[in-house]
Amino acid sequence: MFYISAYMERNRSQYYERLLAISRDNDWNRWIDFFLQAIIEQSEENSRKAVSILELYKEMKSTVPEMISTKYSIQVVDGLFSKPIFKSTDIIILTGRNKMAARRILNPLIENGILKTVQEAKGRRPAVYAFSRLLEITEKV
Repeated sequence: MFYISAYMERNRSQYYERLLAISRDNDWNRWIDFFLQAIIEQSEENSRKAVSILELYKEMKSTVPEMISTKYSIQVVDGLFSKPIFKSTDIIILTGRNKMAARRILNPLIENGILKTVQEAKGRRPAVYAFSRLLEITEKV
């Protein structure tokens, strides 16, 4: 996502200074310069994130099928990238398989550090997992 607010937050004092200069001195040029710099820097950051996500996707497309020998391995990879925090029941829905088959998919991913358990299953409540490497890329400020 493209959030200009991350740049504004990192440069808060300059942000307020430029806004004040508009009302105080009618200095629109410095505000425009500041805002354009924000767009440039945020765009560069987003480009780096996009490249990192693509590299991670390529890596997962080659390593996950080695971990889980199922015809659903690429579907699982795509699922991780479309929903990096998910319930164990989402794997059942994604693959159309039963609970045991979902376990055979999830266990190797957990054991190999691809998935982290966010919340253990309890009673009828399914476990919640996170694809932390993708989250680290997307949440990095």
